Amino acid sequence: MANKFQNRYRIPPARFPNWDYRWAGAYFVTICTKNREHYFGNIANGEMQLSGTGILADVLLYEIKNHEQNVELGGYVVMPDHVNENYDNSTV
Repeated sequence: MANKFQNRYRIPPARFPNWDYRWAGAYFVTICTKNREHYFGNIANGEMQLSGTGILADVLLYEIKNHEQNVELGGYVVMPDHVNENYDNSTV
């Protein structure tokens, strides 16, 4: 796998090596922006103000239920520099 990316643009996975992530279960996923840049918006007066990219991320996450029948989105939050999602494919 390291040869595929020639050790560029990729960090090693933080996955448990003995687990097949296609198996049924609940997953908590965090996706961070490169260099923790605030691509998704900013916090103003204690509230998240989504940018255009943040609005797109919010809509796409909300629409997962319409595109992936085997995955239930338990919840998600879009923050300025990352997105947190809870997925569950054990009850579907």
